[in-house]
Amino acid sequence: MTDRPTDLSSPPTPQPVRRSLLSARKFALMASVVAGLGAGLYGFSPAPDHFNVLSTAAHAQVNNEVRKVAQPVGFADIVERVKPWVISVKVNINEKVAKNDDSAEDSPFQPGSPMERFFRRFGGPDGMPPGLRGGRGGRGAVTGQGSGFFISDDGYAVTNNHVVDGADKVEVTTDDGRTFKAKVIGTDPRTDLALIKVEGGNNFPFAKLAEGKPRIGDWVLAVGNPFGLGGTVTAGIVSASGRDIGNGPYDDFIQIDAPVNKGNSGGPAFDTAGEVMGVNTAIYSPSGGSVGIAFSIPASTVKTVVAQLKDKGSVSRGWIGVQIQPVTQEIADSLGLKKADGALVAEPQADGPAAKAGIQSGDVITGVNDQPVKDARELARTIGGFAPGNSVKLTVIHKGQDKVVNLTLGQLPNTIEAKADVDRGDRGDATRGSDIPRLGLTLAPAGSVAGAGKDGVVVTEVDPKSPAAERGFKEGDVILEVAGKSVASPSEVREVLAAAKTENKNSVLIRVRSGGSSRFVAVPLAKG
Repeated sequence: MTDRPTDLSSPPTPQPVRRSLLSARKFALMASVVAGLGAGLYGFSPAPDHFNVLSTAAHAQVNNEVRKVAQPVGFADIVERVKPWVISVKVNINEKVAKNDDSAEDSPFQPGSPMERFFRRFGGPDGMPPGLRGGRGGRGAVTGQGSGFFISDDGYAVTNNHVVDGADKVEVTTDDGRTFKAKVIGTDPRTDLALIKVEGGNNFPFAKLAEGKPRIGDWVLAVGNPFGLGGTVTAGIVSASGRDIGNGPYDDFIQIDAPVNKGNSGGPAFDTAGEVMGVNTAIYSPSGGSVGIAFSIPASTVKTVVAQLKDKGSVSRGWIGVQIQPVTQEIADSLGLKKADGALVAEPQADGPAAKAGIQSGDVITGVNDQPVKDARELARTIGGFAPGNSVKLTVIHKGQDKVVNLTLGQLPNTIEAKADVDRGDRGDATRGSDIPRLGLTLAPAGSVAGAGKDGVVVTEVDPKSPAAERGFKEGDVILEVAGKSVASPSEVREVLAAAKTENKNSVLIRVRSGGSSRFVAVPLAKG
């Protein structure tokens, strides 16, 4: 028996279907053998159409298996289960734009704040956040729409801070069309999360926050209220994790490519188990619509923040009182570190927990409570996850030596102090400094420049083609330390550089104060 010729004009049969066909053929063959044995043993002949009946049964089995293979697996069952948990959030904000021009309506954030800068950069053409675009509800009033989801049957729900920030009135609409008033229980601008409570209802269906972290490539379903249309579902995958979008030190966003548009802010991103892996908060959108890049707050962050908001209406975070920065490979080489891990202490705050515990500028924090710290952002998130008053154990590299520092966490200040730039209006005789050719900087003692303070040397000129310029040095910066040594004059800088060259160092670590904050910069030494 030979197989029939293959029809080359048709696409090849998928492997699972081929296996099904083979199984069906085996089934038919076995059935025919059994029928033949029956005829031989009992002395009867099968009816002429007996094998046709078997053949029909075999073909029916093949057709059923082909249908199973060919039918795509959809999300209908998951959507049917999770959709009732999602709500539309409508807000009314009075006294917002009554005395301002039209541009004041563009963004609900303070000018220059991290969220305002982010949405100006990544939001729509008008700079509005994706969850808060509406029309004016009347003179001096703004209406906006966003999304959210229930987290308990008594009406507690999660949404974005920027959706309800400053709202005088909050209404939610459930998936079955019911409308309720809601009140804001608490907000956390640093993570852009808010907790609201529906009034006058109970026994609401609610979502569960996922326990584990999603993997890149996992399916994700975004459910929300885009453009005020009501419950809408989009699907995609997790594109990346740990994203820093410049919102603040606690950035740890999940990036997804499920289409998220205006009004989706505050809505959940579900995994295929029907659990909330994240809260959609922002989109990258040059045009104002979805381009397939959206950011969600991880469920782990939502859990800790919401628990505090429910308990006391605000979030308290641990604080050690240091300015920190990433450890680049150049900085690691300058400090003699084996790996570019940890957080470099640029400057401990006076009278802060770290300063009291003996942590100094140039120290590298590599662990918290025996858990390694990968970078500066991870340190900020880890410390921020502890409550003030807790004791923590920091692993620190101090001048090349490992040591352990125990300290009690303070409370992160709720306000950010404004920091003035160095006054460059009266330059005095700053240009009398000596040129430092290997760095491309012209320097002068800080005391000779008005407003520069008494410590360090001031950068009065930067060669635009120099290594220093490539690393962000600018006129008015104050160099405080070079290679771990305090400097007060250009000649001291030259001496330290000469010593570093004698020791065959490839780069030097410079601590520089710029705009009121300090940072370390690794600058390569010119050869020759």
